[in-house]
Amino acid sequence: MAGDVVMLGDAEFQREVLEANEPVLVDFTATWCPPCRILAPVLDALATEYKGRMKFAKLNVDDHQQTAQEYGIRATPTLLVFKGGRVVKQIVGAVPRAKLEEALRPLV
Repeated sequence: MAGDVVMLGDAEFQREVLEANEPVLVDFTATWCPPCRILAPVLDALATEYKGRMKFAKLNVDDHQQTAQEYGIRATPTLLVFKGGRVVKQIVGAVPRAKLEEALRPLV
């Protein structure tokens, strides 16, 4: 995993995501999830590209169930983009990089 992606837990979620000044994309993921592994290098690359404009983070739904339940995560990967402490975009599944960039561009 690239150094530009923040690993989150339930304890850090408020500070790192809800109180962030920039938009934050949170990848709700699981180690056993093949589509999550496919999406990971794409998110790593985007995190580097968008550095300073958008924060990228991962939250393991098995290890941090409280936050996953709070946001109604039922499938992995689920990507939620937060801006000003609110969810402004939701993407479910391993989508192509071009589709991800198209969804993120207006949010930065």
